[in-house]
Amino acid sequence: MVQYSLFATCPRGLEAVLAGELSQCGCRDIRVSDGGVSFRGGWEQVYRANLHSRTAGRVLLQVAQGRYRNEQDIYRLARQVKWPHWFTVAQTFKIKAEGKRARVKSLDFCALKIKDAVCDVFREVSGSRPSVDRHRPDVRIRAFLREDELTLFVDTSGEALFKRGYRLDTGDAPLRENLAAGLLLLSGYDGSQPFQDPFCGSGTIALEAAWIALNRPAGLLRRFAFEHLSGFDKALWVKIKAEGRAQIRQTAAQPIAASDHSAQLVEIARENARAAEVEEFIRFDCCDVREARPCGDNGMMVANPPYGVRLEEVQTLHRLYPQLGSWLKNHYAGWQIALLSGDLEMPKLMRLKPKRKMPLFNGKLDCRLFVLDMVQGSNR
Repeated sequence: MVQYSLFATCPRGLEAVLAGELSQCGCRDIRVSDGGVSFRGGWEQVYRANLHSRTAGRVLLQVAQGRYRNEQDIYRLARQVKWPHWFTVAQTFKIKAEGKRARVKSLDFCALKIKDAVCDVFREVSGSRPSVDRHRPDVRIRAFLREDELTLFVDTSGEALFKRGYRLDTGDAPLRENLAAGLLLLSGYDGSQPFQDPFCGSGTIALEAAWIALNRPAGLLRRFAFEHLSGFDKALWVKIKAEGRAQIRQTAAQPIAASDHSAQLVEIARENARAAEVEEFIRFDCCDVREARPCGDNGMMVANPPYGVRLEEVQTLHRLYPQLGSWLKNHYAGWQIALLSGDLEMPKLMRLKPKRKMPLFNGKLDCRLFVLDMVQGSNR
């Protein structure tokens, strides 16, 4: 079986979690780097990683790597790839170039040179060239440029993997699904504990918790770019998907609860849960966070409380945090609490001491996942 060099992206801070997922998919030579994990595997591992990984952003297959000094070198490197081996002239494609300390004047111009190389390879082989589609291409080619090194990938995922295929509406500032799943996995949630999110918004964390509790593959409701690539093994893919469906549990072992003060957001969360086929496993309530109560004993709360950007928002939240600390101590003794926040002062203002502080990025926003073990008592 042919083994490929592959790279899976993920939100920064979740690399170790992603490495564990890839190991379970049978991937080899797994190496963690900033913002992703490199590994080796065949098409079976590509299919499994796309279907099962909850934290990956994309699974990329390396087709070329080499040194460059200028844009013409980039063209020559891309020209050496046998692009008709990966897709046909009738399919559309798109190039995206990204760089880190890249010694080029324009990444867009580099993408244009790679596009020219792809088209020239096809013209030489077939006498015609494939078309570019910037919005819904059949094939996505990604270029990563460092100081003097270019790596070219074919994207096997297509739409980013955090797009599970169930989301109908997001509300404001939604948490991406792969980050939400990462928070749960980092916190140790596996479905064997009662779960609660009292800041549920459009329901992302609660829905991901339900999928973990039911052992449901993250990509079961969507399509992938590898289905459009030449050499796609449909029989193998059907087999892997059938195995994924067969492993789904029919019931959640423990209760899952979600609430928010906004009735509109709770309704959106319910609609998303219906689309994700988990509505019956989550209890949704509309209430102020301080009115929420545990859905069981010794459970786990994972939440993304609001954190202010403007000064008046920050001041309002800083007045609320001590009340939240009292609410947790009074009602959630025996629970583990994991809160993602961009406000690094939050635990101090809640008068609670986290046992762990894990750096994470919500997009470009530097955050911490604060993990607290609640014991009975009151704030000083």
